[in-house]
Amino acid sequence: MIDPVVSTDQLAQCLGEADLRVVDGSWFMPAEGRSGQEEYLRAHIPGAVFFDIDAISDKTSDLPHMLPTPDAFAQAAGGLGLTRDVDIVVYDSFGIRAAARVWWSLRAMGFTRVFVLDGGLKKWLAEARPIETGEAHPRAGVVAPLFEGSLVRSAEDVRELLITGGARLVDARGAARFRGEAPEPRAGLKSGHMPGAANVPFDQVVGPDGTLRPAEELKAIFAAAGVDLAHPIVTTCGSGVTASVLALALARLGLDDTAVYDGSWSEWGALEGAPVAIGP
Repeated sequence: MIDPVVSTDQLAQCLGEADLRVVDGSWFMPAEGRSGQEEYLRAHIPGAVFFDIDAISDKTSDLPHMLPTPDAFAQAAGGLGLTRDVDIVVYDSFGIRAAARVWWSLRAMGFTRVFVLDGGLKKWLAEARPIETGEAHPRAGVVAPLFEGSLVRSAEDVRELLITGGARLVDARGAARFRGEAPEPRAGLKSGHMPGAANVPFDQVVGPDGTLRPAEELKAIFAAAGVDLAHPIVTTCGSGVTASVLALALARLGLDDTAVYDGSWSEWGALEGAPVAIGP
């Protein structure tokens, strides 16, 4: 079993190597009033390119940062110098949040040598490690389109698994949103959760220093939420970002085939007739 995260020490030792690519995947909710790209330009890990999950997305969908077509993704990844014959380390400025979405997106598009920096830029800066400013100018690569559909679920897939029980939905949103006690940050969405879903807020699996919790703690967290790790799992959240954090946590436990519901509550909460549960 290969751990999906790497430490700041490990990354520092490998910076500059020919078969390594570093990616800044920082992203923020509109209400946070921050720009991942602007912050990248002000400070990033040397050699890092910026992966914009909103720009590299399905432009035909009105849902936020949905996966684009394999062709479009391959073109964007190649333009950033990301190819399948190198190791890719993704980080974000939160610690572990949007980096997990980039990690999952790359894996869903056939990239296997992808890791997340444990603690992200926050830990890197706290350790007074080197940074750069401004734009990067990567050497473009040629990437063939691929798609690992087993890692992605649609609304139709979720409807089916609610009927068949083929997988357990695990929701990464905060408890108040999950129970329907707090309004959704995106307008026009119902409150609540998919019937039968478990709730593991993503900040439970990430420690206060922004690092992913150890395996034994992760097992206890999922067990406390009533999640059977021996049963297939599909993660969900508001828009597929923090659902990817849960997928990353499960990958640390050896469950590296966990699927993410790409549309998540941004889609489900607006679907007419989609079943919704309120409460625990």
